[in-house]
Order: sequence, then structure tokens, then C-alpha cells
Amino acid sequence: MNNLIQNEMMKLLAKKRLVIIGIIVGILVLMFTYAQYKQAEEQKEKLGTTDWRAALQQQIIDTQNRLSSNRMLDEWREQLEVGLKQQQYYLDHDINPSEPGAATFTRMFLENAIDLFIPLLIMIVASDLVSSENSQGTIKLLLTRPVKRWKILMSKYITLLLSVSIIVAMTALLSYLLSGLVFGYQGWAAPVITGFELNGADVDVSQVRLVEQWKFLLMDLGLVWLVAVVIGTLSFMLSVLVRSTPAGMGIMLAALISGAILNNMVSSWESAKYFFMVNLKLTTYISGSAPPIEGMTLLSSVITLLVWWLLALLVSFAAFTRKDVY
Repeated sequence: MNNLIQNEMMKLLAKKRLVIIGIIVGILVLMFTYAQYKQAEEQKEKLGTTDWRAALQQQIIDTQNRLSSNRMLDEWREQLEVGLKQQQYYLDHDINPSEPGAATFTRMFLENAIDLFIPLLIMIVASDLVSSENSQGTIKLLLTRPVKRWKILMSKYITLLLSVSIIVAMTALLSYLLSGLVFGYQGWAAPVITGFELNGADVDVSQVRLVEQWKFLLMDLGLVWLVAVVIGTLSFMLSVLVRSTPAGMGIMLAALISGAILNNMVSSWESAKYFFMVNLKLTTYISGSAPPIEGMTLLSSVITLLVWWLLALLVSFAAFTRKDVY
């Protein structure tokens, strides 16, 4: 098995996918770092101070002005009301929600990348792990080797898990190192609030507690890794079922984009909570943002994703071990 995994890793490295992904992440991190820097500079110029309290007060006023509009959908109004109460809580307790530093940038980058950007990176690696054997004509050689088929597929899946771990770690590391050039490398011990309980537009603060940012970042990384593994496994299943790599990538891409759209439109469609793409933004639960459908919790989303993961894994092995060679 070790030789099989080593062989698969060598094939993956030869394609230079991880290098390309690293370059993509690096470019995007630099773009977002510059955007956040410009935003901070404009805000400083507008308010005439670097005091974060003044900036937060301005955000509260902006949110209140938006809530006064009569043309707003009820779902958006509810999310803004939740955000407003959380901003007020931060201000009342003298806690900066955006403590400057690379650690804060990394946390926010991961939280915004969990439902689309990181799944797209994982899809680049996972979508052709098996289907590329068809396009390159090596599938016959692979399946006629004196090795059990499940072992061949398991070696590819373990390679995928290693790749997922490398991509998540590389994204966090590049975010920290590159953004730190501008914002500095401090902020690991900054307090972050978690534990907001949401009930519609009401925010229950009885369970709120302060967590050091490095602990919060580790929780974010764990949830990002879980989402990446589920998306990787679903893409892996498509790679087994669909002989064409572009077709498999197209199906997964459509599912991910539809999930991003559905998250803003499914509040009244309760059964949509069983779709994997509606449950990808796990970090919103610990940061206190409203879920796309009322009643969804971190536990329910994790269970839903694990069910999709298990089904995808079973289908992958069942299809691959019964695959005809011709």
C-alpha cells in the first residue's frame, strides 16, 4: 500500500497541480491584502482617526441606515439585525472584532473561502485522480495489475486526503505570511467572541465567551479541512463514475455555484438543508452569523456533510471494484 501511495503522490507532483494551486492562492491573498489595506486607509481618512471604536460606530450607523429601507427582503433584514446586535455587543464590551494583524486576516480569509474558493482548489486535484487514467489510456494497465482494486482506489483516496491537508495548510500559511508583510504578524492572543445563539433576529448572549484567536483559528482550520474532505470525496466519486475529467469538473462546479446562490435564496425551502452545498459554511456557526435556513446548527450541518461523504465513498468503491475493462 505504501508503494501505491508513493506512486500516486509522484504522479500528482509530476502534474504540478499543487504548485499551480499555491500560485493561485498567493496571487489572491495579495489582492485581498491590498484591498483590505486600501479599505482601512479610506476608513482612516474618512473618520480622521485610527480608533477602531469610531470605525465600529460608523458601521453600526451604516447598518441602521440600511435597515431603515422598506425595500429590503425579510431574510436580509434579519441578517442585518443579527449583525447589528453583535456589533453593538463588541462595542459595549470594548472588544475589537477586527484586531489588525496577519492572524485576523488569515481567520477572515479562511471563513470567506470555505464554501467556494477552497472547494474549487480541492476540485482541481480530485476531479481527475481516476478519470485521467481513462483519458491517458492507463486504466487497463492499472486494473489488470496483480493488486486488489480496492487497494488501488484506497491509495488514490489517501493521496487525495494528503493533498487536501497540504492545500488547507498551504492556504493558511500563505495567508499569514503574505498578509503579515502589510499588517504585521501579531494578533495571536487577541480575543474573539463565540457562542452567539440565534433565534430568528434575536441574539442570545448568555453562552457568549471569549476565545484567544489562535484557538479560534484552529477551530476554523478544522472545519475548513472537514468541508475540503467532503468536497474532495464527492469530486473523487465523480472521477470514478464519469470517464471525462472536464465533465466531472463541470458537474461539481455547477453544484458549488448553485450552493452559493441557494444560500441567499433558500430560507423558506426547509428541505434544502439536506443539500451538501447549503451546509458548507460551517465557520458561520462559531462566528455567530445566521444560517441560510432557520433551525440549522453546526451539528446538523456536520452530520449532513458526513452522510454525503460516506455515500460518496461507498459509491466510489462499489463502482470502481465492479468496473469493466475494455
